Amino acid sequence: FRHIAGPDETTATLGAAAAAAAIAAAGLAAQDIDLIVLATATPDQTFPASATKVQALLGIDHCVAFDVGAVCSGFLYALQVADCMIRAGAHRRALVIGAETFSRILDWEDRGTCVLFGDGAGAVVLEAVDADGTDGDGGDEGRGEPPRGILATRLHADGRHNALLYVDGGPSTTGTVGKLRMKGREVFRHAVTNLAAVMTETLAIAGIASRDVDWLVPHQANARILEATAKKLGLDPARVVMTVDQHANTSAASVPLALDVAVRDGRIRRGQIVVLEAMGGGFTWGACIVRF
Repeated sequence: FRHIAGPDETTATLGAAAAAAAIAAAGLAAQDIDLIVLATATPDQTFPASATKVQALLGIDHCVAFDVGAVCSGFLYALQVADCMIRAGAHRRALVIGAETFSRILDWEDRGTCVLFGDGAGAVVLEAVDADGTDGDGGDEGRGEPPRGILATRLHADGRHNALLYVDGGPSTTGTVGKLRMKGREVFRHAVTNLAAVMTETLAIAGIASRDVDWLVPHQANARILEATAKKLGLDPARVVMTVDQHANTSAASVPLALDVAVRDGRIRRGQIVVLEAMGGGFTWGACIVRF
């Protein structure tokens, strides 16, 4: 399946809907958010940032809001940025969104790409938690439990591979939006190698063995990449959350969309170890270890 945004829908409106659902799931109000980081390769406008449109749609009066562009790895990049800003003490609660309308940059005559991508948005809320296990506002986040949240993140980029996955337009080059172009076989080869390596690297940083991973939530590029990556890591395919058949490849939105599905159907539960991973044009790639 593939979902295509309607004529009145944009990256910002999709992002705002996902954000509202994430805020509600966290038991918060929109005004509790003081940071919005939106990952997208398909913004509403060249500027301003689509994150500011999401801010306005949510009715948040005062909040830092900006976009991050790392294509399919964008959600992991945005997650790392928000995590670092919270750890630095600059913000208390962050909304991290992945939202895309890739249907608007597809060449519908190119069967090698147009059948693979769809539109969508997903979001999570990050909250600062004090060392004593409370949220800083008097709430009990579970004393006696192992630390929850983001345990380790590792990101990479290698711009030498631009020609393998790119959009053939831009403000400073053609003055047009352009269309997506991809050399699928070469991207597949790099994806399997890079994703297995970065997940191994990130697990080592977190001090966690692959056998202790409860769920792998990967970027939903295609089923073959997901299966090959899990096999390289020795992970049980039953522990891989796969939604590519429901959403297709939604770029920066695919990881939070897959995470949402697995949380809502009860597979991912509190205290479990979850690995998020993605690779996209640039190349950019990365992994994040979370105790949910």
